[in-house]
Amino acid sequence: MTTPAHATARRTDRLAAGAATVTVVLWASAFVSIRSAGAAYSPGALALGRLLAGAVILGAICLVRREGWPPRSTWRGIAISGVLWFGVYMVALNWGEQHVDAGTAALVVNIGPIILALLSSRLLGDAMPPRLLAGMAVSFAGAVAVGLSMSGEGGSSVLGVVLCLLAAVTYAAGVVAQKPVLGRASPLQATTFGCLVGAVACLPFAGQLVHEAADAPVSATLNMLYLGVFPTALAFTTWAYALARTTASRMGATTYAVPALVVLMSWLFLGEVPGLMTLAGGVLCLAGVAVSRSRPRATAPEREPEPDRQTDRETDRA
Repeated sequence: MTTPAHATARRTDRLAAGAATVTVVLWASAFVSIRSAGAAYSPGALALGRLLAGAVILGAICLVRREGWPPRSTWRGIAISGVLWFGVYMVALNWGEQHVDAGTAALVVNIGPIILALLSSRLLGDAMPPRLLAGMAVSFAGAVAVGLSMSGEGGSSVLGVVLCLLAAVTYAAGVVAQKPVLGRASPLQATTFGCLVGAVACLPFAGQLVHEAADAPVSATLNMLYLGVFPTALAFTTWAYALARTTASRMGATTYAVPALVVLMSWLFLGEVPGLMTLAGGVLCLAGVAVSRSRPRATAPEREPEPDRQTDRETDRA
């Protein structure tokens, strides 16, 4: 029989899974938009423009909802997350992808969920169940397959690899810093002020943004605004909502669905037909996410032993 508490828990799990799905779909779409915007905007300018657009939308929503300031005890975590994840991560990833081919970037950046699992286990005390570890192993194998199949002849520089690795590390560290914040601040507060901190950290690129916006084609600027509104403002908020309701390790494993979705979107919107190895890798990514987010079947509770009737009768006669 399903208890009210069990029904509430299942509903919460479904909402968190739905929010995580929105996040990975929008983050996958970001890779398609970055290709257009990145041709006209430098890494720092693109990151700043994206963050400013996101901060405007999030700030307006906070004013309408009267969210107010997050508790003072969360400011440190929001600041760390904002600088590392919203700021350094975006600049490093944009810059790194200019020096390595797409396959190498995918391989190096997908080390991030593994680093996240290790950090969250060490610093947050997250459990590392066998299903999570197995799912991450399957997904990483899929990411490797996708990365190798996407590798072109452009080559990879040491600088590009280091920048992609920096992106992976700052992503993991930013999520670990954000997780405790969500116990005291709302997902909207954590995302809004994290985005604002990231935008402030990227202000040194303001001159580049103004100069490049004057010459950029309209399509590139629209893609930059799209990145700010949807993959940043909306997707980071749904991420925070889901992260508040599960462990950082499981959320990190969920992002392994992104390479598979990027392959699908590139096929649908860019006409880039994937090869068999790419498709196989995408399937592995999705299969690993399914395994990592699955839960073992609950065993039926053991029945309490029936009282010994003979003992009861003897007790009545005593």
